[in-house]
Amino acid sequence: MTAGTEKRLHPVPDAEGGPAKRPPTPPAGVQSVERTFQILECLSDAGGEMSLSDLAAVTGLPMPTIYRLLRTLLNHGYVRQLPSRRYALGPRLITLGVSAGTMLGEWARPWLSGLVENLGETANLCMLDGDRATYVAQVPSRHTMRAFTEVGRRVYLHSTGVGKALLAQLDDDRILALVGRTGLPAATPTTITDPAVLLAQIAKIRANGYAIDDGEQEIGVHCVAVPVLDSANPIAISVSGPTPRMTRDTVARAVPLLQQAAAGLAADLLARQSSA
Repeated sequence: MTAGTEKRLHPVPDAEGGPAKRPPTPPAGVQSVERTFQILECLSDAGGEMSLSDLAAVTGLPMPTIYRLLRTLLNHGYVRQLPSRRYALGPRLITLGVSAGTMLGEWARPWLSGLVENLGETANLCMLDGDRATYVAQVPSRHTMRAFTEVGRRVYLHSTGVGKALLAQLDDDRILALVGRTGLPAATPTTITDPAVLLAQIAKIRANGYAIDDGEQEIGVHCVAVPVLDSANPIAISVSGPTPRMTRDTVARAVPLLQQAAAGLAADLLARQSSA
């Protein structure tokens, strides 16, 4: 059985529909490097591409400064220019992302293995990647019939447990900006397709501490997911399996185990950052 499953943005539009200003870059560090990362993050937050004028409006940086930094990024393959003259994220970033994802996946593997040991179902780690979720690691169930999604696959956020656990780490304005770009395509009859309904469910996820996918991405597959809090980029973990095995009792047993694993992984990541 294949589960097609689960899913950082920063401000894009403001209340009047124009691009929102990012908060000023804090002092310290090398200013040109900070500005370069600010541009890359803006491009990512906007779904991967922006015009020069939009970048100036969002970052608050002078247009000549942005242009100079973009030329450097272009020369090194971290940004590319489209025929429309808009700027987009470049292919060199893929290599960096793959390496970072592989490292994160290795750090998470012991926690995912523990979930499989205790629950018997497939355990997944996903991270927010622009306006999608990317599967970073997976430890499969030992059952012959099991949920499975390829590591590296990018999926929509609104139709899976992991995706909704990622969305719950964003504020509502950022969620609406994101789904305004991607839409809410229906994968099954139970997929959420109304932004108001999605926001209501996200509010419940924040209150309860976990998210559910009840056949919303693939009929017959059920998933329960929790956020890994306080990470630099939103990440989440889940367990997923065939609906007949993912009963209410299984979900009730899975939630505290998932939350324990998420807290342990968050502590591990913080310790690694502190020792770096």
